[in-house]
Amino acid sequence: MSVQNGGKTVFGAAVGILMLETRFPRIHGDMGNAMTWPFPVHYRVVRGASPDRVVRGDPRALLDTFVEAGRDLVATGADGITTNCGFLALVQDELRAALGVPVATSSLMQVPMVQALLPPGKKVVILTISKATLTPAHLAAAGVPLDTPVYGTDAGRAFSRDILGDAPTIDFDLCSQDMLDAADEIMAQEPDAGAIVLECTNMVPYAADLRKRTGLPIYSIYSMVTWFQAGLMPRRFELILDDPRG
Repeated sequence: MSVQNGGKTVFGAAVGILMLETRFPRIHGDMGNAMTWPFPVHYRVVRGASPDRVVRGDPRALLDTFVEAGRDLVATGADGITTNCGFLALVQDELRAALGVPVATSSLMQVPMVQALLPPGKKVVILTISKATLTPAHLAAAGVPLDTPVYGTDAGRAFSRDILGDAPTIDFDLCSQDMLDAADEIMAQEPDAGAIVLECTNMVPYAADLRKRTGLPIYSIYSMVTWFQAGLMPRRFELILDDPRG
């Protein structure tokens, strides 16, 4: 085709990610490491939105700043917006109303769908970076039933402390052990667990180990955003039957 339509600055990246302002290292699998994604993405840093302020405070106080950054992503070329903190479920409705494109703020939005997949008698369990501050309001904003079990890494060695503290250096072996300890707690306390949804976007690098440890399906921001992107930019298939007998 020789004639194409324009209308935006950057093409080929459908997903825009609103990033908290941080300095901690982001390893492969982390949402903030661009090499994590099998497709291009846009990033915008929301200035002043620290992990501690969003997770332990009220992100609604930063709504105008998130809207401004989101609008910039849409103007640049993003066709859908997500964020890198599950606690931003609290601003889901406001962001989708303000930005005019599909918005998926939180990995927690997967919980109802995952629950619908499970056999009778099995339930979803949430693993969060901060059980102490993940409130019923967060769950309700993400469409999560309020009786969903919630476990956290709050009491661990490094993960919650260093991510929320925005540490410039992190021992990821200790973080991995925190995640496995949380998985062991879930398995000991929730015999009817059928799947785990990871609230925190920084938990993705440990998903495979959690799956092996628990035997349960593990859903994360990675599973949600890859699904999200598939709707924004569907794969194009040739209209042929590629079969040697055809």
